[in-house]
Amino acid sequence: MTITQLQYVLAIAEYKNFTKAAEKCFVTQPTLSTQIQKLEDELDVLIFDRSKKPIELTEVGKKIVYQARNIVNESDRIQDIVDQQKGFIGGEFKLGIIPTVMPTLLPMFLQNFIKKYPKVHLHIQEFNTDELISQIEDGHLDAGIAATPLENDLIKERVLYYEPFVAYVPLNHPFHKIDHLEPENLESESILLLEDGHCFRDGVLNICRSLKDSNTEKFQLQSGSMETLIKLADEGLGMTLIPYLHTMDLPEKSQLKLRYFKDPSPAREVSLIFHKSELKMQIIEALHSIISGVIRGAIAFQNVKIVSPLSKN
Repeated sequence: MTITQLQYVLAIAEYKNFTKAAEKCFVTQPTLSTQIQKLEDELDVLIFDRSKKPIELTEVGKKIVYQARNIVNESDRIQDIVDQQKGFIGGEFKLGIIPTVMPTLLPMFLQNFIKKYPKVHLHIQEFNTDELISQIEDGHLDAGIAATPLENDLIKERVLYYEPFVAYVPLNHPFHKIDHLEPENLESESILLLEDGHCFRDGVLNICRSLKDSNTEKFQLQSGSMETLIKLADEGLGMTLIPYLHTMDLPEKSQLKLRYFKDPSPAREVSLIFHKSELKMQIIEALHSIISGVIRGAIAFQNVKIVSPLSKN
């Protein structure tokens, strides 16, 4: 049994196809098939049910894949130990970011990080939280940035910042005359929300569900983007809540429509998340340091009340 054979097993388990798995592993399909057959012969079990289309894991195969993932992760740790001993911060690093964080946070830290750590090759993708967790658990991402807490035993969290919720209130709305809102103000309002599947939407709903006699039917599902919600509010269709960092890029006229909450302001916790195996920690620490340093000056709010997402979407 070799690490390479286990890597082939993981690739087939992911793609459910020998040809695609071989392409992923940069080997020919016959080479991959031969190595899998050797492993099955050595273990005297079938890992894959080849009669199914697509290929499926056998019951024992599922247990082997689970253990193989742990073994491959632990083998990767050896290179991590060497890199940390040498003080080397470099190599490929795959980072996932949720949609309501990506557009505002990424431009704030990316250039600084690249300049300070030019040997790190960042690969950044956008995922919702469920996808992000799955990608990290399966070893396809090294880390992610998401709203927390996640309450997942396989995932570790390092808090980056606390981001207040800010109300975007059109000129003709009654709340436009209020200098500072309170969560109780939202009790009788219809709020424009992101579509289902966004953890920021869940956070907004959580603010309101914490209120006595709140009714979720008062909330209108409208859009998949913050920009569209703002445009809908400008058309007089209601108010919305947006993340504080998103307000920084709004034009001056739109800034006049912002209404902040009284202290403690409802806020979301945003963290750097990674697998409990703690691979590539030197790069994770570097990311945490850069992002925390940049964000510290951007968010002046100190007195916040954390609102957890209702689900991991």
